[in-house]
Parts: sequence; structure tokens; C-alpha cells
Amino acid sequence: QIRLRCQKGIPPSLRGRAWQYLSGSKVKLEQNIGKFDELDLLPGEPKWLDVIERDLHRQFPFHEMFVSRGGHGQQDLFRVLKAYTLYRPEEGYCQAQAPIAAVPDVPMHRLGTHPLSLGLQQAFWCLVQICEKYLPGYYSEKLEAIQLDGQILFSLLHKVSPVAYKHLSKQKIDPILYMTEWFMCAFSRTLPWSSVLRVWDMFFCEGRSFRVGLVLLKHTLGSSDKLKSCQGQYETMERLRALSPKIMQETFLVQEV
Repeated sequence: QIRLRCQKGIPPSLRGRAWQYLSGSKVKLEQNIGKFDELDLLPGEPKWLDVIERDLHRQFPFHEMFVSRGGHGQQDLFRVLKAYTLYRPEEGYCQAQAPIAAVPDVPMHRLGTHPLSLGLQQAFWCLVQICEKYLPGYYSEKLEAIQLDGQILFSLLHKVSPVAYKHLSKQKIDPILYMTEWFMCAFSRTLPWSSVLRVWDMFFCEGRSFRVGLVLLKHTLGSSDKLKSCQGQYETMERLRALSPKIMQETFLVQEV
């Protein structure tokens, strides 16, 4: 029943709380009372602070929470990412973690209003859960986990869309060339915001979704008509970078997934 509800879409008023329970971030917070506050008060490593600061304005620039430099959305995101670099100093910060942290920050922001709000703490523990439970190894230097998932995606594509599989094989396009941002950012940098929320409802319930990647590949390269303008490697990559708005639209995408 929960899986079906997540596939249908979690109501916006419940999304923040639902994501807490689905991800386990609520339990994580309860097991670590005061930990985020402690990390939040520490100065942080200068090399990570500079990189995080430069990335803040790139996250969802059209969303009201992140539109203004120094606004509460960017400030909250900075605090969550800084705290994570202190929580996992051996891992530090990876650019793909900024959108990963920004997505939960929106529905969870509503859970509290004071400076060290419950919502901000939950966004932090949600990020921890994503990095440790949902996408383990994704942000390591050598990207072994993402390369493995790329091979899994490609193998599944052979069954779902032989035409797309054959074309990518013929062009010698390695999965890591087109799916790295999709998977490392859990599609948050690829899809429109309404679709991101629906995909993340399923993501927190079922784990990372190969199906979303398969839908994008199938409907971009899955027929001879679609391949007419993708004769070479360059044209194919350009098509995968500029996906059709129709296939990313919430209703179509979720139905296909």
C-alpha cells in the first residue's frame, strides 16, 4: 500500500514527514540528538566551504527558496552541506551532493521555523541517509559504485529497448558518459521540479530507480525515427543532454516508470 501511495504521489502537505519515515532520517535524528547543532556551530574546513559557497546559487535557481544569494534557502543548504563535511571528513564534499541536499530541504523546511529548525536537521539526516543507505559509494573519488550501476542500467536497457541498446553499443558510448549526473543527483538536475518530487517519492520508498533512466533512454533513442538525427556519437550525446520536455513531464514520466 505504501509503495502504491508513493507511486501515485505523496500529498505536498505530508511529503516532508513521509520522506522522514521512508528514509529513516527521523530515527537517525532521534539516535543523534544535538549532533547537527554541534556540527553547525563548528567553523568547517576552509577548502570545502569555498567550494560549497560557489555551488549554492546553481541549485534550482528558479525555485523561490534558492533564488536569492544569501537567502534562507541558500543559507540552509550551506549549513547542511558544511555539517556533512564535518560528519564525514574522509568523504568531504562532492558537487552532486548540493542538489541531493537541496531537494529534501524544500518539503522539510515546513517542519520548523526557528534558526535550528526541525526541518533543517531533518534535511541534514536525510542527506546522510541518501549518501549512506541509498547511494553508498557514489561520492567516492573513483566512482566505482556509479560505474557498476551504469553497467546494470545498460544490461537492463538490452531488455527494455534493444534499439537504444544497439545504437549506444555501436557508437561505443559508455553509460558513465550520460547517466552519471542522472544517478548521482537522483535526477534532480535533469527533470522539472514537479517530476523530481514524484521520482523522489518512489526513490525513498524503493531505492534508486533504474526505471527512470530506462524510460529516458527508451523514449529518446528507442526507435529508428528517433535515431535519424543521432547518426554519430556527438549527436547522440547532445540528444541525451537535451531531453524532450514531453518525456520529462510529470504525468508521462511517472506513468511510463
